[in-house]
Amino acid sequence: MSYDYLFKYIIIGDTGVGKSCLLLQFTDKRFQPVHDLTIGVEFGARMVTIDGRPIKLQIWDTAGQESFRSITRSYYRGAAGALLVYDITRRETFNHLASWLEDARQHANPNMTIMLIGNKCDLSHRRAVSKEEGEQFAKENGLLFLEASARTAQNVEEAFIRTAAKILQNIQEGVFDVSNESSGIKVGYWTPSRSIRGKRWSGCSEKRMLQLIETKTASILLAAFAITVMKISFQLSCDFWRKY
Repeated sequence: MSYDYLFKYIIIGDTGVGKSCLLLQFTDKRFQPVHDLTIGVEFGARMVTIDGRPIKLQIWDTAGQESFRSITRSYYRGAAGALLVYDITRRETFNHLASWLEDARQHANPNMTIMLIGNKCDLSHRRAVSKEEGEQFAKENGLLFLEASARTAQNVEEAFIRTAAKILQNIQEGVFDVSNESSGIKVGYWTPSRSIRGKRWSGCSEKRMLQLIETKTASILLAAFAITVMKISFQLSCDFWRKY
């Protein structure tokens, strides 16, 4: 399936906060109450539509155990977005956010969009971290923020979509160099799915489309000019030989 852009995401946070469950709920629309601990990384992908544009999300779910942190760090590179997850019922997972954020800022693209997620909001009767604390941490560190529940699917879709919308906004504002794949963004490929002035394109930004059209127009004008010059030269040549 064609897309305008591909965005690479990573999901980070302590072990047991529900990272894999969030990914499964987003990609498969289901909740798995018993989930094996992630060993290294797991992968998922899904197509979404942002402002009428098809976007493919490529999502890497990382292990939360300290023993896998060196592996996790290698996946920060080339990520356009990150979901930083804590468990609202376990205070220590919130206290460790600063360490995860420091890792992300040190090893990732400086323009990476980060969404802070307080997972398991369906367990509000066991809450150990207030929503206001999550909001304050996000505000102080320039993060997006939502509380979500992988079990009930509350705000799971919105977390991934809002992150993608922010990345797309940054592209449109020129924050990212999309020609550099280390940004975690890949421009989509050509397909006969979209029509512009009689030509079909896909996977191009408006700016790139205009550049392609302008290049095509310039080529046509140069060809027309060359033909005109040839006609004039031929006519002058004919006139010369008539005289002699």
